[in-house]
Amino acid sequence: MQLYNRLSAIERAALIDKAGEERFTLSFYQYARIGNPEIFRNHLFIAWDAMEVLGRIYVAHEGINAQLSVPAKRFNEFKDFLDGIDFLENVRLNIAIEQDNKSFLKLKVKVRNKIVADGLNDETFDVTNKGVHVDAAAFNELIEDDNTVLVDMRNHYESEIGHFKNAVTPDVDTFRDSLDIIEEDLKDHKEDKKLVMYCTGGIRCEKASAYFKHKGFKNVYQLEGGIIEYARQVKSQHLENKFKGKNFVFDHRRGERISDDVISNCHQCGKPCDTHENCANEACHLLFIQCEECAAVMENCCSTDCMEINRLPYEEQKALRSGKGNSNKIFKKGRSEKLKFQKKT
Repeated sequence: MQLYNRLSAIERAALIDKAGEERFTLSFYQYARIGNPEIFRNHLFIAWDAMEVLGRIYVAHEGINAQLSVPAKRFNEFKDFLDGIDFLENVRLNIAIEQDNKSFLKLKVKVRNKIVADGLNDETFDVTNKGVHVDAAAFNELIEDDNTVLVDMRNHYESEIGHFKNAVTPDVDTFRDSLDIIEEDLKDHKEDKKLVMYCTGGIRCEKASAYFKHKGFKNVYQLEGGIIEYARQVKSQHLENKFKGKNFVFDHRRGERISDDVISNCHQCGKPCDTHENCANEACHLLFIQCEECAAVMENCCSTDCMEINRLPYEEQKALRSGKGNSNKIFKKGRSEKLKFQKKT
């Protein structure tokens, strides 16, 4: 039974180019009780590999979180497959605003402890007891209410390039970090304020809304479908767009433009820019904002040190990083003493 990718990313990209066929980038999630995530994982991989579906999917006892690239000609087959699974029937699919046939180049279905890492060990917390879902029109009205506190549930490097008007944007590296900060900051307003949250596609807000209800907040709302669905509804219903900038996405595109506003700066020269790149030095791979000019001068690297390393022959680079862990640097996305114009903590 084949449960792994037979092609490299380079080989897959070449096949996609040769085929010249349209693909849809989309995402979905669902909280549900999955008894055996390993068996479910294998079932998904076998079916989706046969459909030429690519993407990054996490499966856990609490549900599924998926970001995918699906061949357009097999979309109906893919949808029928989902509808054949009880808890995924008619699940909302967030279709990307900006399409890219090579948004994903491998199929990765992984079993995780949780589909959204939250660091919580509270067995009395029921993730299905969620807040009120609101569409784009209702969301626009809510966030103009003086009794509303609007909170961005994403990480600092996401909100840096785009966020809603008047949103609180916690300066955090992880979803877990934001939970305690928000609860502490709003502890005196659990009953008199409307807590409205948003994230990329809704999955983090779903868990956060249930968590804050568990913590005693009485009026909890979340933007249904997140920024992705909001942008679609704003366009289709001709609503006022209250989101400024780009929406960070977790595929090769790294961002979808929602408005023409550029609200962030190149981390190296400071000029207006909202394009994320990963440092070309594989031993670093730091995520940061880099303009075209700096990318050319710095050879897509975050520093001169990384640029010098990246110029070395591949085997020398591999030997240099052998046995060395850089996870902390990678984890602290957009934070490095080498980035002069990085977002300040």
